[in-house]
Amino acid sequence: MNRALEIFKSWQVWVLLLVILGAFVSINPKFGITGVRIAGVSANSSAELNGLQTGEKIIDVNGIPINDLNSYNSAIANITPNDTVKLTTDMGEFSFLADEKDNATFLGLDVQKIPTTNLKQGIDLVGGVRVMLKPSGEATAQQMNDIISITERRLNTFGLSDISVKQVNDLSGNRYLLVEMAGTTEQQAAKLIAQQGKFEAKIGNDSIFVGGSDIKSVCTSADCAGVRNCAQTDSGWGCQFQFKVDVSPESAKKHADLTRNMGTINVNGNYYLEKKLDLYLDDKLVDSLYISEALKGVESTSFVIEGPGAGNTKDAALQDALTRMKEMQTVLKTGALPVKLDIVKIDVISPTLGAQFLRYAILALVGAIAAVGVIIFVRYKKIKIASAVLLTGLSEVFIILGVAAAIRWNLDLAAIAALIATVGTGVDSQIVITDEILSGEKVQMGWKERIKRAFFIIFGSYATVLAAMLPLYGFGTAMLKGFAIITVLGVSIGVFITRPAFAKIVEILLKT
Repeated sequence: MNRALEIFKSWQVWVLLLVILGAFVSINPKFGITGVRIAGVSANSSAELNGLQTGEKIIDVNGIPINDLNSYNSAIANITPNDTVKLTTDMGEFSFLADEKDNATFLGLDVQKIPTTNLKQGIDLVGGVRVMLKPSGEATAQQMNDIISITERRLNTFGLSDISVKQVNDLSGNRYLLVEMAGTTEQQAAKLIAQQGKFEAKIGNDSIFVGGSDIKSVCTSADCAGVRNCAQTDSGWGCQFQFKVDVSPESAKKHADLTRNMGTINVNGNYYLEKKLDLYLDDKLVDSLYISEALKGVESTSFVIEGPGAGNTKDAALQDALTRMKEMQTVLKTGALPVKLDIVKIDVISPTLGAQFLRYAILALVGAIAAVGVIIFVRYKKIKIASAVLLTGLSEVFIILGVAAAIRWNLDLAAIAALIATVGTGVDSQIVITDEILSGEKVQMGWKERIKRAFFIIFGSYATVLAAMLPLYGFGTAMLKGFAIITVLGVSIGVFITRPAFAKIVEILLKT
């Protein structure tokens, strides 16, 4: 009892306890929470049109209670296109028709487990799509910043959630763009990100306006955007979307000058200018629009952009038209990328697989700490030393997680690996401290001198770790950066917080 009181009188131990308390507040664990929530609703989907919104907790689907991702996946497994989906959330009851997309049932919902802490988990653990892209040719630092900014705006405009866009470098200094996101498919991700988005409207060979500076506004509301008509075709169904754009006065003047002396033609009783307005996206012709005779020589700052959608059924064609319209609106609103991006690699991880990764990672971390405790006990044959090592190691991990929650760092498999490595590094230091204290007893050296010798060795090891991690952070890929950051955090917390507390605890415990 006296030794316990002496331990809690130590300022080193109180610093450790206060930091642990701060980590607890930062992590903010919530107990007893189950279920899934809507992390994203696809734009113009049946679910969105019927009022479902991001953040709502799903209670049941077609009467089936939803407690986790597995129960949600089971509940929607037998839903087919055009089925009525009855979904209850904490905001009320909703009914909508299931859509079809890429020959599969599409509900338009991205769901995720309701977070029980403030810890952010990377897509390795919660599922999603990771895309690595490389600029075609050389890209300057400013161009990379522009690419990141435009890509973020595109993905946010398209309604995707949990987005991370950042530049990473390899050891040769080559620049890459790494995009991580939940709530999308591999095909959609590739189309949204890799598309340069260079938009141009031409009459003949003359450019009228381009995306970016010439586009002043893009309509997305129902009164000036939407699918206007659908009709059956020989190969299925086709729909036509329309939306209005406002262009600069300079573009309007170009249009007036080019059309002032242009002839007209009769098409099914309607009169149009003899040349069409051709729309190009990334130098590919996507549509040709008739120009009304009333616009001849007129400096109009408003144009109607049209485009097709197709599918085997009317609903499929409607959904395709809505998706194409949203993609073109997004490109026009966000502008073109300064350089073209080539996809180097795409990784897709399902939420179920991510949950398995997390479970195995936690087991590996707990197993590593337990193994350390056994080894320490075998070495010193003293349960109190092994207990001190285990408690210090667990405290260190908890504090690292608290710091990660505070800085909103995504925890992925690389971060878990860094945690395990940190536990090993911490044990090395604790063994050095314990050995110095025990050896000091034999040569009658004061405990302050023993601790000083131990920390001289520990700081040397700390400097070595920093020297090894800095190149990984400066030149490594995203995963290596994450490993480096968590490792540096871990060893820094150990050297300045947990090791001094451990040294004081062991010094008191080993007093005779």
